[in-house]
Amino acid sequence: MLIERPKYLKMLMDARGDGQVKVLTGIRRCGKSFLLKELFKSALIREGVDPSDIIYVPLDEIEYSNLRNPFALSNYLKDKTSDSAKRYYIFLDEVQFVTPTKNPADPQGEKITFIDVALSLRQKGNLDVYLTGSNSKMLSSDILTQFRDRDTQIRVRPLSFSEFLPASGLDGEAAFSEYMLHGGMPLAVLKKDDDAKEEYLKKLFETTYFKDIIEHNKVRLQKQMGELCDFLASNIGQKTDPTKLANTFKSVERIDIGKDAISTYIDYFADAFIVEKAKRTDIKGKKYIGASAKYYFADLGLRNARLNFAHEDYGQAMENILYNELRCRGYSVDVGVVPYYYDDENGVTQKTDLEVDFVATKGSKKYYIQSAYELDTQEKIGQEEKSLLRIEDSFKKIVVVKDSKKVRRNEYGIATMGVAYFLTNLDSLDE
Repeated sequence: MLIERPKYLKMLMDARGDGQVKVLTGIRRCGKSFLLKELFKSALIREGVDPSDIIYVPLDEIEYSNLRNPFALSNYLKDKTSDSAKRYYIFLDEVQFVTPTKNPADPQGEKITFIDVALSLRQKGNLDVYLTGSNSKMLSSDILTQFRDRDTQIRVRPLSFSEFLPASGLDGEAAFSEYMLHGGMPLAVLKKDDDAKEEYLKKLFETTYFKDIIEHNKVRLQKQMGELCDFLASNIGQKTDPTKLANTFKSVERIDIGKDAISTYIDYFADAFIVEKAKRTDIKGKKYIGASAKYYFADLGLRNARLNFAHEDYGQAMENILYNELRCRGYSVDVGVVPYYYDDENGVTQKTDLEVDFVATKGSKKYYIQSAYELDTQEKIGQEEKSLLRIEDSFKKIVVVKDSKKVRRNEYGIATMGVAYFLTNLDSLDE
């Protein structure tokens, strides 16, 4: 079965001929290579591009191992694109296999890399260059630094719920339950039964993601890194402070790992696109606060695989899904903090912080969003709305619940909608 990725395909089609190197980043096995060599290639051919003018180089395959030298790769591509009257599309897949090599003209200088090859190709007006690579070798921060604004980055993510639905063959509550359990990694979605999905996701984490991180970063404390990953998986959407976490590991788990190592390992997970960080921001003061942050997994199936599919906190899972959906729609997402003052039983004024799950921002748009798996009592409604009611600006305030409700608003202007409606309607935030 072919899983369509219309959003990313449009981004690739729109970026054609922009003079930049197109770089597809994202967690491994989320479909970057398939998007490029199957979906995008087919779209180009439908628009009249001659297949012979699309040059695909899978550098991870043994037949192309001789091109892992940057000079050999450059010469090969020059020979393949010798007709200056033609427009060529060059797809370099898994470019991390290109070995940095000394420049014979300057052996003491910096090594020549795939980036040098791509930028050299970019200078020719008839070549359109596209790259994919293993995220642990080709981190987005590295790319930004080395390409120096001469690239167009396309962040590819696991299947959104809207992409998952037609591929799953499910609908309604069954579809959401399956997505919440096994997530949206394309090959996992296409497997026929639960055992096959879960075996695939567990092996993917151990033999691909962890192996990449350990080898690339020469990690020594591998057991501790695994324990930290399990902690993040068990506590998605919870405040995480490296100092406090180090103390907890030492006193409760009897695991000796310092706060600096914890911060470093979390950075490794983020660089590999396994987790994303949501900073805490003072809504009134409009500034980031504290050392703690919240972390969300790129895919719930992978998160559940770390916990052997035994963790059943549906509220955490739904919150993670909402975070990923907002990021997929292009929003930057922070955790909002609202100060709340009250008088205690002695009449003394006290201060506490109320949280808004997500402050989603894109350009001039901003939304305050609460994730509430169950909202079945007036007390729970009050808890979810408490922080929203203390925000003084006029940006839209939304509560997302597990039910399949369409948008309803209360007398305070707070909108409530079901998670399925939110996930399948791209304009749901503006309704």
